[in-house]
Amino acid sequence: MKKIFLTGADGFIGSHILEKLVRKKYKVKALVYYNSFNNHGWIDKIDNEIKKKVEIISGDVRDAKILRDNIKGCDRIIHLAALIGIPYSYHSPKSYVDTNVQGTLNVLQAAQDLNVKKIIHTSTSEVYGTPKYLPIDENHPINGQSPYAASKIGADQLALSFYQSFGTPVSILRPFNTYGPRQSARAIIPTIILQILSGKKKIKLGNLYSTRDLTFIDDTVEGFLKMIKKNVAGEIVNLGTGYDISIFELVKIISKEMSVKVEIISDKKRIRPKNSEIDKLKANNKKAKKILGWKPKLVNRSGLIKGISKTIHWFSKKDNLNNYKPEIYNI
Repeated sequence: MKKIFLTGADGFIGSHILEKLVRKKYKVKALVYYNSFNNHGWIDKIDNEIKKKVEIISGDVRDAKILRDNIKGCDRIIHLAALIGIPYSYHSPKSYVDTNVQGTLNVLQAAQDLNVKKIIHTSTSEVYGTPKYLPIDENHPINGQSPYAASKIGADQLALSFYQSFGTPVSILRPFNTYGPRQSARAIIPTIILQILSGKKKIKLGNLYSTRDLTFIDDTVEGFLKMIKKNVAGEIVNLGTGYDISIFELVKIISKEMSVKVEIISDKKRIRPKNSEIDKLKANNKKAKKILGWKPKLVNRSGLIKGISKTIHWFSKKDNLNNYKPEIYNI
């Protein structure tokens, strides 16, 4: 039976992938970020029947020994562990290099030395920067407009260098703005939903007119499941819907779905530095369709509304809402 080593398993995307892998009968060893509270992040909230089938390891991708000791015996790796908040990367850029670049190097080195058969490295659409053309395909130039994006470019290039130098069987998935249940409050859709659920009529946001290609979590997870079955080493593959929407329009959809009227306030502390802002992100997903057989189910405006409705429903449940602090803006 194939055994998968999953980093970042305690996070938003990682926990959803973990559930799907177990349901698909994969054996999974899950790396979660160590803390003294023995907290396993979102894994603590998933069904016990799934959780008891997973081997959970507390550690840190910055620790090469922990990775080497625990990757041993696994023939596949899905690497998601990363620092992701763009605003925090302005504050602490070195942390992003340590985790996103050095952490990825540690994963790649262990995978190479232990002859792992397949590695999926997770990228981000942020590496493209402000687009030269739309929709953005995998040949688009990369441009690190934030320390976060720069760290992910570094990690991506390391992955490709291991493939080109050593034949390490690594491929890269590049999701475009995944959203859905369990997402961090710092992301745009949860930010809007949580402010409304807390009773606010004035919603504080940053740039209202940049556009994003929003992909529902189930579709993103399906992309990972497709890639783990394919021999696509050395390839970079976008995961996006090909439909983008402005933040302003997004607020209108969410407020309508929640049956409230809100006023939008532009909050200076939520606005990126001028040259760091990315005006548009819209994916060309033809390659994903061609080499993975992946096609998102929730597409265009109607699909986005369905995904947002599911996300609102999840956040509205008290047990889920209690995991968040909507009154605090967290960079």
